[in-house]
Amino acid sequence: MNLLKSKKIIIKIGSALLIDGDGRLRTKWVQSVCEDIADLKQKSVDVILVSSGSIGLGKDALNIKSRPLRLDEKQAAAACGQLALINNYEKHLNTHGLKAAQILLTLEDSENRRRYLNARNTINILLKRGIVPIINENDTISTDEIRFGDNDRLAARIAQMVEAEHLILLSDVDGLYDANPHSHPEAKHIAVVENIDQAIENMADGISSNVGSGGMKTKIMAAKIAASVGCHTIITSGKDPHPIKKLLDGSNNHTLFKASEDAKTARKNWIAHTLKPSGSLSVDNGAEEALSRGKSLLPAGVTNVEGDFERGDAVTIKNAHGAEVARGLVAFSAEEAKKILGRKTSEIETILQYDGRTEMIHRSDLVMVN
Repeated sequence: MNLLKSKKIIIKIGSALLIDGDGRLRTKWVQSVCEDIADLKQKSVDVILVSSGSIGLGKDALNIKSRPLRLDEKQAAAACGQLALINNYEKHLNTHGLKAAQILLTLEDSENRRRYLNARNTINILLKRGIVPIINENDTISTDEIRFGDNDRLAARIAQMVEAEHLILLSDVDGLYDANPHSHPEAKHIAVVENIDQAIENMADGISSNVGSGGMKTKIMAAKIAASVGCHTIITSGKDPHPIKKLLDGSNNHTLFKASEDAKTARKNWIAHTLKPSGSLSVDNGAEEALSRGKSLLPAGVTNVEGDFERGDAVTIKNAHGAEVARGLVAFSAEEAKKILGRKTSEIETILQYDGRTEMIHRSDLVMVN
């Protein structure tokens, strides 16, 4: 495992690590994590932070201490606590010359194709500008029926969005055990999981946190989601300061859940074999030859558009003889594609009246099938 070879890393922090027994933010601990993030950024690793804690931090503002919060009270607490949470991260990242950005997501945002693409594009633009995205579930508007339920799975969905190589789940335990280590002192730690099968999932039952909503079971589910898109998952203890630095130097015990293939290969397989095409683009000989050399598909090489698709949908790419040669995720709707087919990239903004993508399908969203 070499985290420093990764281009993108997701770090998920749970409420149990952020908040002490009195319901207050562990400010010095947050400061140490921000220092760890700065160290990764200096080594050219992009970091996305998925952080819980808004509800826990906002409870005091409602002056409710003796009973569980109702849904509407959780939403109000989240509104109060999120401000304090993001301000603390921003303050400590700023000391290292880093800027932070806040993104709040719901389950619907990951399942609606247009929202999914908008979220992915926002995150990628922030990363290109050197900004650290800090993501939390939008608890202020989420309900029990539509919410992720925990930020472990949210972090896995983010890993899927941005093709991250590693997902790090900081926990109050140092990984997976064959039994609950809190009640079974003889429980054995598992260092590496090659495949998440039913036996592995059964080990997670009953192992939970005292503060956060996500226990070991949700972490296993998150690791399973991440593995399916080529992202390795690490569960490690975050109790002490500098948990990432200690993970890198080998002093933090952990469990590594391996993905069977890398993120790029997994994404290509997903495009080629899982998504159902909503239409097709026909291309000329020059475009077909460029695609075979790993280039993006430009509007100038497109000769015909068929089907009714939206931006981000899967489409087939046919050559001049009508044979399918590739599949990809198109950057324009069918209506827009028809307007710009055969045109130069310099003409796109004038034709569509907005400054969008220059490629009909970017090479990272395209896979040859023959």
